Amino acid sequence: MGERLLRVGTTYIPVTDVGLSSDWYINKLGAELSYKDQDKAILNFANQSIFLVKANENQSSNFFDIYGNEHFSLTFEVNGLNALETIHRDFKQNEIRVEEIENRGHSGRNFVFYDLDGNKFDVWSELSPFFKENILFPNR
Repeated sequence: MGERLLRVGTTYIPVTDVGLSSDWYINKLGAELSYKDQDKAILNFANQSIFLVKANENQSSNFFDIYGNEHFSLTFEVNGLNALETIHRDFKQNEIRVEEIENRGHSGRNFVFYDLDGNKFDVWSELSPFFKENILFPNR
């Protein structure tokens, strides 16, 4: 088997109101709208395609571990602690539900934020080396 998976291209997120949610992602997170109908919206941001899919109420992309702790299924990366602190402050000012910046015992720092439907997302202050070297700063 010589081929391998190269990247995550699309993430699907359940939402109860496609119009309201797509506006939230565009206005709060800077997403760009590619397509929208009554059942789904296709957004581009953070170097991938995000599909907001109309779902029943009380559904989210979150899951619970064996200890009953709720987890996010997606972590966004930013370029350093200053960027993390700036985005955290901006999210608070934009009335996005955020938790405090925390030290989880590994390199960098993180914080959690939520969308309108309670989908939980993580933000990490460390860019992956491959992304940094080959995508963000390829000619360094």
